[in-house]
Amino acid sequence: MTKDRSALALAGLLAGMGALHFLKPRPFDRIVPRALPGSPRFWTYASGVAELAVAASVALPATRRAGSYAAAGLFAAVFPANVQMAVDARGGSPKARAIAYGRLPLQLPLIGWALKVARRA
Repeated sequence: MTKDRSALALAGLLAGMGALHFLKPRPFDRIVPRALPGSPRFWTYASGVAELAVAASVALPATRRAGSYAAAGLFAAVFPANVQMAVDARGGSPKARAIAYGRLPLQLPLIGWALKVARRA
């Protein structure tokens, strides 16, 4: 994949997930770590705004490097939500556990992808 296509694919993934935070917030509300202050919906919307802002900065060549580093940070920052999802799935169905546990290692390639886009920007 060319560097521009890779960056635009990353921006598209972030934009799609950011939009989902507003279109279907309930699944995101459920995985907000309970240790965070305030309502889960606040954190769902805040992370959606962050994903949309980062998506825009990755999409634009002038801000791509900074946006891609921000994307790597964002992928690391949402990892506790994936841990919360895995903890909550312990008593769930095998399918729910597989999905929840499968998300945990997925953050590493996403961080790597964002860093690669940043280095190539």
